[in-house]
Order: sequence, then structure tokens, then C-alpha cells
Amino acid sequence: MRELVPHEIVASILAALTAFIGGTALNLPPWAIFIGWAGTFLAGGPSMAVARKLWAAMPAGSTFAMVIVLIDQHIGTAFGQSRLAQDAVLALIILVVNTALMYTGRIGYFSLIPGMFFGFASYFATYFGGFGFHPGNLLAVWVSVVAMNALGPVFAYLSRRLAFPRPVAAPVPTAVPDAA
Repeated sequence: MRELVPHEIVASILAALTAFIGGTALNLPPWAIFIGWAGTFLAGGPSMAVARKLWAAMPAGSTFAMVIVLIDQHIGTAFGQSRLAQDAVLALIILVVNTALMYTGRIGYFSLIPGMFFGFASYFATYFGGFGFHPGNLLAVWVSVVAMNALGPVFAYLSRRLAFPRPVAAPVPTAVPDAA
């Protein structure tokens, strides 16, 4: 296949458009699109099968991250007020919740474990970065990051489709003279 418009140009135009998505009053995390976009290519490239895997895995990862933040908000000082005590509680929370995330990856629908970690990391970055249509609200942050991650496979598809790929004719084999 040969592209009518170079993929680099199309991808750069789409990347530039994310500024308008993130720069709205909704304060959405435009970089979360890039996480899903890159994940699409890492998982095999734009296809409905890859998109479905990511659309299942990334929100699952974001959900596990949200659970960590929620639990930490409620019991984060169970061992005391010191930084060490709070870190110990957080470590235990992460140990338990991350183990559940990893076991969830054994379920076929959520088997794209790297996709779950894309959503997991995106949630933390969105929450602690102050993004989302209601920063600090666990559910609003979750909706914001899931929506932006979900656009990643769409942008990956568009980056290929808008390059207007066209088939290239196969070269005509030429006869090779005998060496004898």
C-alpha cells in the first residue's frame, strides 16, 4: 500500500486537534488519547478486534486505579499520620488491588493486561494531575479518562484511513538470462 498523504502528516494533524479536545471547559486529558493511540499500534494496529480489547482493558485498569484512590482516602492513615505509615498502607492497598487487576487479566474479555495498565496509569495521571470535568471527583475523573483513552483507537484508525492508502501494482517479473 502506498499513502496519498504521508502518515506522519495525518498523524500530526490529528495530534494537533487534541489541543481543542483538552482545551475545553471540560478540562479533559488530551494526552490520554495518545496512550490509547499508541496502545492500538502496540497491540497490532488499527482494527475493530484491537479496539475492542483496548476498550475493555483500559476502563478496567482505570477502575482498579480508582479503587486504590478510594480505599486510600478512607484508610490511608490507618497505621498513623507519618509519611512512612501512610506509604505502608498505600503499599498494602496497591498490593491487594494490583493482584486483583492481574488476576482479572486471566478473564478473556480483559486479557490485554498492558491495556489495563494504560488505563491504570492514565487514571492516576488524570486524578493527580487535576484533570477531568470535575477534578478530584473520583467518578468524574474516571469518565473523563475513559472517554479520552477510548478515542485513542479511533485516532489510530483515522491516522491510517486519512492517509488515503491505495494499492500499488506488483512489479512485473523480468526474465533472467541463463548463465550458461
